[in-house]
Amino acid sequence: MTATLPTIPPSPDDLGSRGSSRRRVLALASAEVRLLLRNRTAAVNSLLGPILLIGSVGVITVSNGGDVDGPGLVVSAVGITLIFVTYYNLVTTFVARREELVLLRMRTGELTDAEVLLGTAVPTLLVTVVQILVVGVGVVALGKGSPPVDVVLPLLALLGGSALMVVLAAVSTSFTRTVEAAQFTTLPLVLAAMMLSGLLVPLSDFPEPAAHVFRFLPLNPVIELSRLGLAGQTWDGHAVDAAGAWAVAPVPLAVLAGWLVAGTVIARLVFRWAPRR
Repeated sequence: MTATLPTIPPSPDDLGSRGSSRRRVLALASAEVRLLLRNRTAAVNSLLGPILLIGSVGVITVSNGGDVDGPGLVVSAVGITLIFVTYYNLVTTFVARREELVLLRMRTGELTDAEVLLGTAVPTLLVTVVQILVVGVGVVALGKGSPPVDVVLPLLALLGGSALMVVLAAVSTSFTRTVEAAQFTTLPLVLAAMMLSGLLVPLSDFPEPAAHVFRFLPLNPVIELSRLGLAGQTWDGHAVDAAGAWAVAPVPLAVLAGWLVAGTVIARLVFRWAPRR
């Protein structure tokens, strides 16, 4: 389906102002939301797929005789939605818009490069937040919720993780020629995130040298910060209070910031706005 996005007429009075930039991003984001809603298959998959996957984790836990860990389930929701909704969907969206020459046309107008990418990403980011909120509400409704140890660390994890997934998606499009190819080009990051971030297998189950190396993978600082704030647990399973959480938070915060800086630099160098001919 060819995307048709509205052109944003220039406004001399607003050029260069923050309000003008915000209006341009919102106009583009609104158009992207309409495109998402028109594609019912994509909308349903985006909304229900990760929720079903997260629910299956809880079902498997119960069937094996365990108890549902409410905060842990929300942490899983953060990781799974960032990978399967934010990262994967944005790779396919950026590639589709590039191949349809939409990105190239938008660059010839008033939108800056950053505004094009942000406006295109907004609907996916909104779906990500809704997914996590739905899981959180479900955990509370089931009586499995507990007050977070610290609310700032999970918010930093979600904001930083969302920004990082946008950047990594932009990088991944440089070697993704078609939308169909995205299921293969995104596979290494998806597998590494699922298997080596503590979502399915706790890092404490790995040999300690390997676990320390895995902590530097892209999604791991997001999971670590989320678990510190929501469950009061370190990456190796030790319980901490708010002060203890902040005492160990600098390492994952620094790793996350490092990935953001490196990813942004690489994305600026390799992101393609037009298809290869």
